[in-house]
Amino acid sequence: MTQLPTIVSDFLAAHIARDADTASKLLTEDVVAVDQGETFRGRDQVHAFLRDAGSEFEYTTEQIGAHRIDDTHSVATVRLEGTFPGGVAELDYRFTLRDDLIAEIVIANHV
Repeated sequence: MTQLPTIVSDFLAAHIARDADTASKLLTEDVVAVDQGETFRGRDQVHAFLRDAGSEFEYTTEQIGAHRIDDTHSVATVRLEGTFPGGVAELDYRFTLRDDLIAEIVIANHV
């Protein structure tokens, strides 16, 4: 979506394609990712999280919304449908940018 910075759009495209290697290249070395209260620190931990999260399920991912809060903060809403408990989830990915890379990602239920 054009409202998102290119780095965020590129990350989401790689993440939706389940390409953790490409997604990880768009992160700062000291990136922090929080998913449903679990925190991952540093590019290596976040790469492992991106690679392994949800791997035990089959699911599809679709970006259904996005908005830029300011020059360094954006939110993308993603809808997952699959074999995980509940079968459907809408999640907000909150991004913080630094030096043209993603420095923080917070993933939480869409409200």
